[in-house]
Amino acid sequence: MGSGNDSILDMYLYETNTLLEQLDGILLTAEEADTFSEDSVNEIFRIMHTIKGSSAMMEFSSLMTVAHRIEDMFFIVREKGMDVVPEATRPDLFDMLFQAVDFFRGEIEKVENDEPLSQSIDHIVNKINSLIDKIQGNPAHAEAEAPAAGESAGGEAAAADVSAVNPDYLFGIHVFFDEGSGMENLRAFMLTNSVKDYCGDFITSPANVETDPSTSDIIADQGFLVWFRTADERNNAITAVQNGSSVREYQPVDAAKPAPPAPAEAPTAPAAAPAKEAPKADASPAPAAKPAAGGQQHAKESLISVNLSKLDQLMAVVSEIVITESMVTSSPDLKGLRLDNFTKSARDLRKLTDDLQDVSMSLRMVPVSGTFQKMNRIVRDMSKKLGKKAKLTLIGEDTEVDKTIVDAISDPIMHIVRNSMDHGLEEHEADRIAAGKDPVGEVILSARHTGSEVIIEIKDDGQGVDTQAVLNKAIRQGLAIPDHEYSQKEILNFLMMPGFSTNTEVTEYSGRGVGMDVVKKNVADVGGTVTITSEWGQGMTTTLKIPLTMAIMDGMEVSVGDSIFTIPINTIQSSLKVTAGDVIHDPAQGEMVKIRDNFYPIIRAKDLFCMDQGCDNIEDGILMWVEAGEHSYCLFVDKLMGEQQIVVKPMPNYINNFGVKNYGISGCSILGDGSISIILDVVNVYAAAHSAY
Repeated sequence: MGSGNDSILDMYLYETNTLLEQLDGILLTAEEADTFSEDSVNEIFRIMHTIKGSSAMMEFSSLMTVAHRIEDMFFIVREKGMDVVPEATRPDLFDMLFQAVDFFRGEIEKVENDEPLSQSIDHIVNKINSLIDKIQGNPAHAEAEAPAAGESAGGEAAAADVSAVNPDYLFGIHVFFDEGSGMENLRAFMLTNSVKDYCGDFITSPANVETDPSTSDIIADQGFLVWFRTADERNNAITAVQNGSSVREYQPVDAAKPAPPAPAEAPTAPAAAPAKEAPKADASPAPAAKPAAGGQQHAKESLISVNLSKLDQLMAVVSEIVITESMVTSSPDLKGLRLDNFTKSARDLRKLTDDLQDVSMSLRMVPVSGTFQKMNRIVRDMSKKLGKKAKLTLIGEDTEVDKTIVDAISDPIMHIVRNSMDHGLEEHEADRIAAGKDPVGEVILSARHTGSEVIIEIKDDGQGVDTQAVLNKAIRQGLAIPDHEYSQKEILNFLMMPGFSTNTEVTEYSGRGVGMDVVKKNVADVGGTVTITSEWGQGMTTTLKIPLTMAIMDGMEVSVGDSIFTIPINTIQSSLKVTAGDVIHDPAQGEMVKIRDNFYPIIRAKDLFCMDQGCDNIEDGILMWVEAGEHSYCLFVDKLMGEQQIVVKPMPNYINNFGVKNYGISGCSILGDGSISIILDVVNVYAAAHSAY
């Protein structure tokens, strides 16, 4: 039972989070246009209807109530058009909806963390109710709305208000549920949901069944009434009642005689159009099933959501297959044998394992658009709070990255966008205009592929970084030495030191540098690098370079003595043989070599790792010219053994305790003959060599 409930909860969380992301996007577009398009109104109505229904089934009443009230509001907007919302009320409407999204997100987070949900939702419900009153304007609707508006305060008032039946709704169905079935109010609510698929316009008595459990007793005692405007509508809806769960009996009633209470809550039904597209006669827990998603439903049918841990397992199995295939094809038993058929089969096997690996990788790939879209909201909120006009431009949001990497870079990107908004863009419009810039600041978020890695850039057209101020602060904090010449790149790197901030006061959104060390760490954790460039007065660009995936990669095997190292192919520029005469010695006993008019330092792997074996003469070995991040240098090794597809295995913890990562050892791999190859992290090898000097 437990696991079934867990899977329903997972589905609920996944579906609700997806809907909230859609809603955020719709709201941001609508706020820019200062109105909701007809499609947006229908979409918001559908989203709220879905959240209301599924939350009711999960018994998350606070979520259900808020969604229900917003659904009521958009029912009115949908019936009467966007003109019903006065211009002056629109900013309040957008703010309230953003607040509602935040409320839903907060509650969902509590559900995920097993925390109790908020009991007090009056502040947001009152806000929605007052907006509904403003939108309605005419007294007839205000009267109808009054009981509903009072729901949060005292539900029974609505049920007990036995005024005459609404003269517009004279054709009813009187429904009785099975005796002792329990939770009659939710059964009535589910019944109204299925009635909505047949008729969009009706009222119920009692009116507020989903929000007020005390109506259960009234329904058990007096039955439940649904009222329609015409007899035809009632006849259509009878099908839903016939198929309703736990319905004991029902009978049509006409309101020529006084009828049980029918306070007219603003009808809460979806448009007839989507209902006709997907009629469902099934009134069993329909809210949990994905309600008809309008036109989007067909696109979703071919998708399946898979638990990430299963994909991790698949990746592990594929990794083992790659290792085993390499063990079979390079088995020592085959040395000296010429086996044509075996070689052909081995080639076919290699091709298939490559394909299998590509497919399993692609399963984990997700577009960065989800992460990028969230930044819209940050820019919007900060524009309002800081009083700065700004827009966000997204480029290449369809770029796909491994799911674990997308999760890891979401926070860093958010930090950098916040920094751009808070400290990058000029405080006053006048400053921008004086500098000849557009009064509206721009933050550009772009992503692109370069074969083996993804490059994400966050760029603003603000005032840039005052390098002198950064250097002064670095000197004050003891990070820099006075009277030393630092390059601009080195000065900008101080921004990513722990605890460094150029902001004189810490604001709600923090200054540049606060969190930049966290950004660097998070990106480094997934094997990426961060670089900052800035031009005073022109803005700042932060570039994240991140590997597409970290499980299997193409590497170049090289040897030093008896040891084998793997250098990631994507970091290798070329390999070259040089003579002792080509090597230039600098005053600090370092060695350099000239390649294409540039000088690059030589790092000897044998010396760096203090190895006994290996070549010392530069002519005997080979130089691997490598580049990663902002470092480019030549690594001196004995031999080049060839390219190999390798599975990256992390180092055991007891080895990591010795800080091997700081020496450029990022992991290891098992080769075909069972021996182990150390994988080198080109950036850390450079750092280790320089700290050694």
